[in-house]
Amino acid sequence: MGEDARNRILRVASFVGTRASDPERGPQVRLNSDEARTRLLVDGELAWVQGPRRQELATVVVDDAVARGDCGLRDVAGASVSGLVRVTKPDLGTHTRRGLFA
Repeated sequence: MGEDARNRILRVASFVGTRASDPERGPQVRLNSDEARTRLLVDGELAWVQGPRRQELATVVVDDAVARGDCGLRDVAGASVSGLVRVTKPDLGTHTRRGLFA
């Protein structure tokens, strides 16, 4: 499994936008277990969802009702149904501002 497999583009098959009164809200990405495993993601962790206009951290939900190659999104700004996104594991080991934490 190379870098290409972990960074493959997914089609947004469903999108839910919540209201302030909804009990469950916030950015979420639903993935098939094969897609999650390929990206080294597990249920409940955070992942980057990178769309054409912006990127956002979202909670991963592993859901085998989602077709392979697709994803479902909730409250991810800038995304829309049939749009294309990349879902990747955050690189928490690399500091973007080198030298500040040395």
